[in-house]
Amino acid sequence: MSQISISDGTIEIDAILIAKGLGMHLDALRLAMQDGQVTRIVEKGEAEDAGRFRVTFYSPHRRLRLLFDAKGTLLQTSSADYSRKPRPVTAPVTPTDVSL
Repeated sequence: MSQISISDGTIEIDAILIAKGLGMHLDALRLAMQDGQVTRIVEKGEAEDAGRFRVTFYSPHRRLRLLFDAKGTLLQTSSADYSRKPRPVTAPVTPTDVSL
């Protein structure tokens, strides 16, 4: 199999390509995908992007984005580290008396 293949509307991407882009070992990737720690979004191009696909993989600390055409030719790859910051704690809102 090449790195990316498309057949009957199904996209297959070589796990080694994903693991490398997410900075993970192959076995760790498989476990993380099974546990739902690695997720993905698939987007199909429209208008001037017709015939292209973008698949983005998210791990807890890294994102991998692959852009490829309908033949499975990889056009662009990007990855970035990130961390999700906890939401700030806010004080509860308390009503105040307002006199006019």
